[in-house]
Amino acid sequence: MNFVVPLAEAGAGSGVGSDAVSGVASVGGKGASLGELARAGVAVPPGFVVTVDAFTTAMTVLDPDGALRAEIEALPASALTDIAEVTARFRALVAGAPLPDDVAAAITGAYGVLGHGGRPEESFINTDVAVRSSATVEDSAEASFAGLQDTYLGVCGAESVLEHVRRCWASLYNDESVAYRRRLALPEAGVSMAVVVQAMVAPRAAGVIFTRSPVTGDRSVVAIEGTWGLGSALVSGDVTPDSWVISKITGEITARRVSPKVKVHRYIPNGAGVTVSDAPPDLLEAPCLTDDEIRSLAALARRVESHYGVPQDIEWAVLEAPDGGASESIVLLQSRPETVWASREVSPAGAPKPRAADHVLALFGKPL
Repeated sequence: MNFVVPLAEAGAGSGVGSDAVSGVASVGGKGASLGELARAGVAVPPGFVVTVDAFTTAMTVLDPDGALRAEIEALPASALTDIAEVTARFRALVAGAPLPDDVAAAITGAYGVLGHGGRPEESFINTDVAVRSSATVEDSAEASFAGLQDTYLGVCGAESVLEHVRRCWASLYNDESVAYRRRLALPEAGVSMAVVVQAMVAPRAAGVIFTRSPVTGDRSVVAIEGTWGLGSALVSGDVTPDSWVISKITGEITARRVSPKVKVHRYIPNGAGVTVSDAPPDLLEAPCLTDDEIRSLAALARRVESHYGVPQDIEWAVLEAPDGGASESIVLLQSRPETVWASREVSPAGAPKPRAADHVLALFGKPL
């Protein structure tokens, strides 16, 4: 069995074609998406994926006959107390059990390669990583499990990585995730978890992009939200983000809102990890992106949308140059199908008549 794969190979051959399901089945939605982005030439932090084979091997030891998972599947979606009781027991089992030796060795080896940049002649260097859940049922156009499984930032050391892989697996059985699966009547036998392990980044600013308006569903615009430091400040609700709307037709920034961003989540390497602090006065009401960065993000988002062929919900980060120079770079941390407006779309009652502007509208799915 293949317990780990380099991120750039994750979901290889799955992409957006007919074999997409097989890629997600091995590395989960997040792993397949990140691998696809890397192969498309989009910058993503380096890393590897702990595959579903590793999860399956561990589950074979913990729940050999599937009795515990069958007990979960038998729970009614409305039985929230029972769901909480059963899943708490299973989470404790998954998080606390040692990994099978061959699975642990594969993860430790991949983490070591990531630590010294793939140069085996160098001594092992601990590196801080993000350990991110990548469930096989998440991030589809029909359902979104985003946020229902766990992500851990600033994890350092092989033993800690192994521990947090187990925690990610256990989060597949969070109360909210199980209740959601029960509402969708998904079989537990088909639910698995891969885990993405990526080098941590320390962004100057981070946030999300929607390649259609999250408010109106308008596909002719890109909407960007961002804040200083890590995007976790936005996700947690600690800040009201800055926001911009960019026309896909003209590239013009048609709307902007700069908000007081009272907190900053930062990643500080070499032990401090993720910190939360009050925003310095000079950053409090300053926009976290320049107009050039806004346009670059919008162009990159359109490129990603064109690659996948459907509107996307994208996580981004702007990294400062290590030497304090001007060579900032943009990396993407995730791209998933937009689900809110996709679920509302219906086929038109009749075909529209040709219009003079059709050649302009046809550019919506193409990069600027």
